[in-house]
Amino acid sequence: MGEEGLRKRKGEDKRREDTQSIQSHEPQRTNLQKQAKLFLFPLCGICMIVGTIIGSGIFVSPKSVLASVEAVGPCLTIWAACGVLATLGALCFAELGTMITKSGGEYPYLMEAFGPIPAFLFSWTSLLVTKPSSFAIICLSFAEYALAPFYPGCDPPQVVIKCLAAAAIVVITIVNSLSVKLGSYLQNFLTAAKMIIVTIIIVSGIVLLAQGKTENFKDSFKDSKISINSISLAFYNGLWAYDGWNQLNYITEELQNPYRNLPLSIIIGIPLVTVCYILINVSYFTVMTSTELLQSQAVAVTFGDRVLYPASWIVPLFVVFSTIGSANGTCFTAGRLVYVAGREGHMLKVLSYISVKRLTPAPAIIFYGAIAIIYVIPGDIQTLINYFSFAVWIFYGLTVFALIVMRFTRKQLERPIRVPIIIPVIVTLVSIVLVLSPIISAPEMAYLYCILFVLSGLIVYALFVHFKFSWAQKISNPIAMHLQMFLEVVPAEEVA
Repeated sequence: MGEEGLRKRKGEDKRREDTQSIQSHEPQRTNLQKQAKLFLFPLCGICMIVGTIIGSGIFVSPKSVLASVEAVGPCLTIWAACGVLATLGALCFAELGTMITKSGGEYPYLMEAFGPIPAFLFSWTSLLVTKPSSFAIICLSFAEYALAPFYPGCDPPQVVIKCLAAAAIVVITIVNSLSVKLGSYLQNFLTAAKMIIVTIIIVSGIVLLAQGKTENFKDSFKDSKISINSISLAFYNGLWAYDGWNQLNYITEELQNPYRNLPLSIIIGIPLVTVCYILINVSYFTVMTSTELLQSQAVAVTFGDRVLYPASWIVPLFVVFSTIGSANGTCFTAGRLVYVAGREGHMLKVLSYISVKRLTPAPAIIFYGAIAIIYVIPGDIQTLINYFSFAVWIFYGLTVFALIVMRFTRKQLERPIRVPIIIPVIVTLVSIVLVLSPIISAPEMAYLYCILFVLSGLIVYALFVHFKFSWAQKISNPIAMHLQMFLEVVPAEEVA
């Protein structure tokens, strides 16, 4: 007993020393955290917003927005209106993100407000439609700009474009499956390149305006085509360029006093992107008429040929960097929603597993890459953007409507950020218009297919989630087991 008591005393002394050591280092650690968070705001918060939103859209969408309204004035107005809508939507998501502090984007908000079925339909649609099609659109944009210098005066063959886009998807998928650090380093480099090309185009446009290149802005609203359908399609393409505004609440933990600084970052960051987008479009119109812009295969390349010659090669090179950076960023963040859906039992759990050797969400990344390649094969950029925008705005509107609903059904939840109720009402109404107007004014089978696909998730939910029929489990369990062994992945908790 004497030896046992001595061992206990020594153990208590050791724990006391460890506690004192930890306490002596705690102030230093806390101060470092405070200094880091002070540094991160405002520069890092705003840069993250700008870097997340600016991608391939501004080099693809100008042509489609102009084609919808057919005049310079309405085109620039649409770009400004899309920026306002993105800002209002981001403020709504900021309230949701600080009220329900769970990862997974819209998934936990829909789960809290409406229950598991809408949340499952969102994850079902996101995993199989919106996110893979977004990946495909960006890689197709990359392929078009990468091939444009090799096919001067004509459009590159569609087969070549699709093969290069598929190759880009494979490379990005491999990079992000092998190493998180490598994907992060690649993203930092490509983000810097992205801002270089944006700056070059804007500065060139300002110089041309100062030199009096304003002919294309006279009677800018003449011969415009304004209808509900044309405006909706123009918004689809414009909002595609702003896509990423709904992920801004993910920076909450990186900011000091996020309940004040997050909305401030949004109010500064998205209008800054809006100004950049408007100035880039103004730059395009300083050297191209509406007809010339619509005939251009790669708008930024045409701009570079007319303004920066003989250094015009800079534009397609840096646009390629920008688009491939957007694709890499899309793939880099792919595992978040998959992990949450898998954890809730709404998807194959193997999709939320982590590689034992690489510590990367390899199954989720490979899954995204495979589905994206399927979208590349039959689709063109414009069709995919319309398909993507129609599907995604169904759930954007539903999520913002969830904010209104929870004002009445979840009054007990703390709301560190509380936006005026008129803002989510406006965003919800705009979402309804964006979803319904193409169906009413110019119905197409693609919209019906999209709705049927979303609703088909109800069948999957009933078989695999709600009733959990034994035969369904007999099919899914062996698939998950063999994938786990083949990919050498385990649940994240086991890696930790």
